[in-house]
Amino acid sequence: MSEQELGMLDIKGILAVLPHRYPFVMVDRILSVEPGERIRGYKNVSINENFFQGHFPGEPVMPGVLILEGMAQTGALLAYLTGGEDIAGKLVYFAGIDGAKFRRKVVPGDQLVYELAVKKRKSRFWIMEGRAYVDDVLATEAQLMATFA
Repeated sequence: MSEQELGMLDIKGILAVLPHRYPFVMVDRILSVEPGERIRGYKNVSINENFFQGHFPGEPVMPGVLILEGMAQTGALLAYLTGGEDIAGKLVYFAGIDGAKFRRKVVPGDQLVYELAVKKRKSRFWIMEGRAYVDDVLATEAQLMATFA
């Protein structure tokens, strides 16, 4: 992809890169990418999400694990877009999560902005610092580890 194409990816571009499919795509758009360094994207949280049927009736809250999944998918996009033979044609797998903290609820109508930065990278093993914001307020933070196989 060109530098201009790396600057923003819509859902079609995301689906061309990620192996995830509905209902498990947790990122709607990529706003900016610095290959090998950082990425910024978002998910529009809608009442139509299937998980709101049971989490929680009458008080819909996005499950924290799905916020982390969205952060992980955004980080995987950074790794795939950074390229390299080490990950070409491979699937990304969670290897660990450290320091996950949930600072505020994420509810229907929110736009969840993911920001991830590479902390360490060695071959197919990546460690990223991730944060998710709603209206510029920190909602979730964690260190995410992933590997490609």
